[in-house]
Amino acid sequence: MHRLMDRFIELLKWPVAVYMLVSLPAYIQSLAYFKFASLQYLVLGGGFFLFFIARSMMDSSVKVNMEILAHEMTHAFFAFITFHRVKGIRIEGDNSGGEMAFEGEGNWLIIIAPYFFPLFGLVYLIIFSLYTSFVSTSLFLNGILGYFIGYHLDTVGSQIHEKQTDLPKVSYKFCAMFLPSANLWAVGSMLAFNSKGWAGIWTYQKLIAYLNAKNFDFVLDFIRQFF
Repeated sequence: MHRLMDRFIELLKWPVAVYMLVSLPAYIQSLAYFKFASLQYLVLGGGFFLFFIARSMMDSSVKVNMEILAHEMTHAFFAFITFHRVKGIRIEGDNSGGEMAFEGEGNWLIIIAPYFFPLFGLVYLIIFSLYTSFVSTSLFLNGILGYFIGYHLDTVGSQIHEKQTDLPKVSYKFCAMFLPSANLWAVGSMLAFNSKGWAGIWTYQKLIAYLNAKNFDFVLDFIRQFF
């Protein structure tokens, strides 16, 4: 089953890259639709900055260990959801890196996942949902979500460098086309969840589709001026 899934995902690689590149203006424009002046987002911003304060006080070895663990667990998560059996995760004792073993050859989504997907953020959203099914949404939870957004951006930023071995496997060209929009999608989805929960994420995806269509019409109108 995982072989068929890998082939299907590989077929999608460059179409997805082109779509994300073309959608970059829409993802940037979408940020204007969030009500950042509201109390929910102000508290979220406080949690965001709290992460960087906590990060400056954190022992460097602990920080690196957490980043490596999150990195390898994200590889493992995407291996699992694409029907690969995960054999294990190993972290080097000197904090130099880690390794995740699984059955099969794998695919580009498994390789690139840690550079855009906030796994710990997803776990928090699920816990957030379970909590708020019994208790109304609190500003405290909004602040924690901001903390996880900060964690995601810091982790991704620290992992993208010239010595990273994963990026050449999918090609730097693909990374340049895919990762900017993919990270804006991840952060935008968490921001949308902050205001309206899972329904907010669905609304956010529809907003991106609307903005893409609007931008496409704008480009067509511009081209028509010359014909």
